[in-house]
Amino acid sequence: MSKSALKRIAAALERMSPAPLAAPDFTSASAFVWHTEPDRLVPVSKVSRVDVHLLVGVNRSRDTLMTNTEQFARGMPANNALLWGARGMGKSSLVKAVHGKLCAQYPGLKVVEIQREDLPSIGRCLNLLRGRPERFILFCDDLSFSHDDAHYKSLKAVLDGGIEGRPDNVVLYATSNRRHLMPRDMIENERSSAINPAEAVEEKVSLSDRFGLWLGFHPCDQDEYLDMIRGYCGHYGIEIDEATLWAEAIEWQATRGSRSGRVAWQYFTDLAGRRGVKLD
Repeated sequence: MSKSALKRIAAALERMSPAPLAAPDFTSASAFVWHTEPDRLVPVSKVSRVDVHLLVGVNRSRDTLMTNTEQFARGMPANNALLWGARGMGKSSLVKAVHGKLCAQYPGLKVVEIQREDLPSIGRCLNLLRGRPERFILFCDDLSFSHDDAHYKSLKAVLDGGIEGRPDNVVLYATSNRRHLMPRDMIENERSSAINPAEAVEEKVSLSDRFGLWLGFHPCDQDEYLDMIRGYCGHYGIEIDEATLWAEAIEWQATRGSRSGRVAWQYFTDLAGRRGVKLD
């Protein structure tokens, strides 16, 4: 075979499986996003997050996650954390807010976001982080699995197994609407149809058991919903009388058919736009 043909084959293989890029300059940012093809960590110049004191109704979860994260930032033992529960109640916002609060005090504390569909590459990501002097929160948002989804197996070695195990400078924080990371009807279906019901779902359910911290988020009541909006108004300097706030916020929640921290922020965004206030 000619040299030119070999070069063309090598180039084609390189396009199919590009070589990983070198580790980035970790001093250039406090947050990074993991991408594949080729494997690389892309710095995030500005993280989309709110101040931690603006998160209302999650005091216990906030304090627990803050303590765990600060222990980790100081080089002390810390647990992986699963934040689970109601939609729009600030699970991912809390992870980003806690990191934002602590990274100023601990500049070596970094957050790396990895998408659920990229979990099979998590081992390669850890290879870039292992042995570094920085401390990394590996963050996976909206984590869940279906019955034919094998991505969860990639997480097991990170959480609790494998010869190398999880690097000492990495902790995993994940959010999910499901406590056991899989739908309840799927759990019940597999239990009822399996030869050994106990073993049918044990492998998947046991994944959530590998998180040392379980932080539950539950739907807010009307007072908490209004307190969230009042907090945003105070932080951004928007003055609004109580009667108008109550009437508009309740109507907004009614048209959405739900009440949560996300709905509170969406109403406040509309209010700020009408008042000509920019949200930096």
